[in-house]
Amino acid sequence: MKSQIASLISSALDNLVAQNILDPEKRKTPVVERTRDASHGDFATNAAMVNVKAAGMKPRDLAQRIVDALPDNPQIAKVEIAGPGFINFYLTPDAYHAVVPRIIRESHDYGRSDLGRGKKVQVEFVSANPTGPLHVGHGRGAAYGAVVADLLAAVGFEVHREYYVNDAGRQMNILATSVWLRYLELAGEELTFPANGYKGDYVWDIAASLHREHADDYRFDTEEVFRDIPPDEPAGGDKESHIDALIERCKHLLGDIRYRYVFELALNTILDDIRDDLEKFGVSYEEWFSERSLVESGAVNKAIERLRQAGHLYEEKGALWFRSTDFGDEKDRVVVRDNGQTTYFASDIAYHMDKLERGFERVIDVWGADHHGYVPRVKAALTALGDDADKLDVLLVQFAILYRNGEKLAMSTRSGEFVTLRQLRKEVGRDAARFFYVMRKCEQHLDFDLDLAKSQSSDNPVYYVQYAHARIFAVLRQASEKHFSIEPTAGDTNLELLGEDHELALMKSLSRYPEVVEAAALNEEPHQLTHYLRDLANDFHTYYNAHQFLVDNEALRDARIKLILATREVLRNGLNLIGVSAPETM
Repeated sequence: MKSQIASLISSALDNLVAQNILDPEKRKTPVVERTRDASHGDFATNAAMVNVKAAGMKPRDLAQRIVDALPDNPQIAKVEIAGPGFINFYLTPDAYHAVVPRIIRESHDYGRSDLGRGKKVQVEFVSANPTGPLHVGHGRGAAYGAVVADLLAAVGFEVHREYYVNDAGRQMNILATSVWLRYLELAGEELTFPANGYKGDYVWDIAASLHREHADDYRFDTEEVFRDIPPDEPAGGDKESHIDALIERCKHLLGDIRYRYVFELALNTILDDIRDDLEKFGVSYEEWFSERSLVESGAVNKAIERLRQAGHLYEEKGALWFRSTDFGDEKDRVVVRDNGQTTYFASDIAYHMDKLERGFERVIDVWGADHHGYVPRVKAALTALGDDADKLDVLLVQFAILYRNGEKLAMSTRSGEFVTLRQLRKEVGRDAARFFYVMRKCEQHLDFDLDLAKSQSSDNPVYYVQYAHARIFAVLRQASEKHFSIEPTAGDTNLELLGEDHELALMKSLSRYPEVVEAAALNEEPHQLTHYLRDLANDFHTYYNAHQFLVDNEALRDARIKLILATREVLRNGLNLIGVSAPETM
């Protein structure tokens, strides 16, 4: 309906251009919005106010010209000019009746569009370091990224979902060394585990696999392992120097082949677990992109060379620096360390260069909020490479804080004290987790109430929405038991009988769905859809509690069954877009 109103206004403006009332060079595209107050009609536009310069007349005078030029439409009851020049549209009940057969006819396609047809978008999300299981913080990024991608696909974009696997660098070396040290303990060695090592139970599990398969083949005496290693933090030393020295000792003692085996065992075990976890959470990808492939393909060196040739690199203290301050970053960044090793940032530059070279018109990165300082340096690098940094959209997702019995749950990834995504899914279910994760804007903190998520009450938003869907199926089962036909008549037959306030409110809500999907997709705001579904469920429950659907009047019964079938379709479509099931019974 919004698009129909916009089309009528566009026709009216075309008419004014043809009459030389409106300068086509100065013509502006107006905004059409639903009114918040029903007394102001159903839709309003600022068409007159944004085109006063193009017409050279007062807004209200131009508004009247626009109204006079509007094509006739039987679904518009009246048009009024309000305030400084707003144009308000009042629709007839038939306009809302028409949405019911449309929904039934379009079924799963209702709400979908081809708005983004022909445009390629990449959405990279989660991309957690494969150094441990996914925790509840990763879960929010997973749900958010997946729904943003699905919303964009729903409005016609060609979406490429991608997970960037950080399978190179220091954190992976810390993981491999942690696994080896736990292996030594299982082999009978006594040692003090480093403060900066990974301490979760999953490290023991990987170490146990290594020990089962290779017995003492990887074993070395503790004294040899720790000889001349700088003291750890608890002993008054530096934990970073301590773990770095242990990494080098691990590589030296094991040699390239055996060290690589431990490294790959840790990486693949955790990565397989992450894949499985995300699949069971309803998250899938077109590609798992390896960071190491950037080095092996020469992409990192290519990016560095492009920056060098453009004059944006300089040497200092043996390291190679990117002059990112020239592009608004707070300080310059190292791309090659003094030991000749490229930095994580250098890989990230190459990765984003690669993304744009693959032809994506828009690149969306979903990162944790703690990466906010990383945004300007990546955009600076793209600009320095001669690429369009505006093609990159970084969405920062705040952490999710869990509460049980009103108490906040402690979380620490390095110490291994955290709630995994798998644990959350088992406790509250996939549906509740997915729904709760996207109920707020991504930049807002999320307090996740485990008790509420498990409750079967109207206070639980996902239960409330799903119950509306299940209630409709209950009505249809009752109709079948009473031998009433639940096959609705074709088209708009009998819909003129839907005149109750609750019915009109429900039809208005149903008509909003395509607009909500489009806005949620283009603004990357899944919470708009969850809020809409709660409102739609409320409209249905209110209608359900106030009226009987299976009335004796066959024509009225047919009309009401059509209305609830349309409601069922929209509830199902909306829930599917956020990865939540639409149950038939509850």
